[in-house]
Amino acid sequence: MKEVTVSKNEAGQRMDKLLAKILNKAPKSFFYKMLRKKNITLNGKKAEGNEKLNEGDVIRLFLSDETIAGFSEEMQVQTVKAAFQVLYEDENILVVDKPAGLLSQKAEKNDISLVEHIISYLIENKSITKEELNSFKPGVCNRLDRNTTGIVVAGKTLKGLQVMSELFRDRSIHKYYRTIVKGVVTKAERIDGYLIKDEAKNKVTIIRDEAKAKQYEKNADMTVSRIETEYTPIQSGNGYTLLEVKLITGKTHQIRAHLASQGHPLIGDFKYGDKKINAFFKEKYKLDAQLLHSYRLEFPEMKDEFEKVSKKVIVAKEPALFQKIQADLF
Repeated sequence: MKEVTVSKNEAGQRMDKLLAKILNKAPKSFFYKMLRKKNITLNGKKAEGNEKLNEGDVIRLFLSDETIAGFSEEMQVQTVKAAFQVLYEDENILVVDKPAGLLSQKAEKNDISLVEHIISYLIENKSITKEELNSFKPGVCNRLDRNTTGIVVAGKTLKGLQVMSELFRDRSIHKYYRTIVKGVVTKAERIDGYLIKDEAKNKVTIIRDEAKAKQYEKNADMTVSRIETEYTPIQSGNGYTLLEVKLITGKTHQIRAHLASQGHPLIGDFKYGDKKINAFFKEKYKLDAQLLHSYRLEFPEMKDEFEKVSKKVIVAKEPALFQKIQADLF
């Protein structure tokens, strides 16, 4: 017999969803058969499996140790030395400064992403155990391109993951970036358009005309999204401008492609940028990725267990190479 007391990270989900994590090799039909026969109970009573779980609920599995072991496979965790700076941490969330070259989430099964770095960090400081990872896995609430640096928010708990992810979805959390672009930008602007993503090539195109954009919706390999980007010049000189960019929407490669479509490609952007300029900065500074840094995050007013981050502003300094190029240009 196995007894499971529902933790705060397991509460809020259906009972059958949690059973699928506990007995992750068992078919669903097995759960429902055991529930019907009262071999699996909830708080000492018969259950259907669709009950929403509360913290402290007790699930009992009246099964042999051999059966439980046969239907359970412990999650394999590849621990690494965490390669990020912690900007803020409380019991629910972790805010980190992601370095260049690190995926926010896995793209392939064997990838080591920021998520694996975060889990390794949480295991090391005993915020979570390997056993707890079988029923809840911390994750990131916003994503940055592999070579974009800066602020990423992660949920340490289920509540933290849910609440922060919703803030990013409804745009009540404000994200600001710093970048250096080709050309002299003299005034702040808010631009819009349609982002056409070629899923196979992982490349996007920006179109201003709505009718033309909608033509791409007929292509199954393309996704069409309306986008808005706001930017403000901070410094200009030598034919370049340091911009502060606010994402109104947040789509794949939005800042990079949207600014390039305005005639202001990012320095070091080899996908959407100026080849001649990129070659110059690669030779002089060994720059091999876009100068784009998520540098400021502003939280909305929050209550209860998230009151600690209510109206909090988090800033991550630009990487050393970004600062060096900025100092030389301006």
